[in-house]
Amino acid sequence: MLLKDNDIVLFQGDSVTDAGRNRENPDDLGYGYPNIIASLFAALHPELNVKFLNRGVSGNRVRDLKNRWTTDCLDLKPTVVSILIGINDTWRNYDSHDYTSPEKFEEDYRYILTRTKEELNAKIIMMEPFVLPEPEDRKDWRVDLDPKIHVVRKLAYEFGAYFIPLDGIMAQFSIIKDPLFWTVDGVHPTNAGHALIAKEWLKLVKAL
Repeated sequence: MLLKDNDIVLFQGDSVTDAGRNRENPDDLGYGYPNIIASLFAALHPELNVKFLNRGVSGNRVRDLKNRWTTDCLDLKPTVVSILIGINDTWRNYDSHDYTSPEKFEEDYRYILTRTKEELNAKIIMMEPFVLPEPEDRKDWRVDLDPKIHVVRKLAYEFGAYFIPLDGIMAQFSIIKDPLFWTVDGVHPTNAGHALIAKEWLKLVKAL
């Protein structure tokens, strides 16, 4: 199993990770997949002492992670860093005409991965950003998002990270049940969507 006794697992990302956590309580995990993962892991492996932290911030892009990486990652000394970022780099292009090029996205993502490897030597888990085709306009986002997904895959390979192909997984399950069963708006998961992400994460670390 990937997780060991006394590991510190840090979840990083945007609102999908943030999931309404209480910023005043550094141990609060929110109501989303980080909380489900921590709860299930404790039930499955009570013999292990693993601490889970959530520092996802709603609205963040990869540039925001870069700006707060010292305080919200490196200073916390995690042994496992789980990252889900990228959908807002696409979203801001469509709601604010604030474009992030794949090259800039890669540059900032590479920065946080490089510092994590060099200063922590932590295990890294990368999840690709995703969008489902509900509502209808989300279909147009693929033009912007797909190149960024390819960047995440490329960097995961280059840095030897553990990888969850979340866009493909969400699409796969949206064939079984309507996209709105898994997300409320193509991006933000429902309870079932968060549980699906948690399940895939726990499968990756071989905790299930």
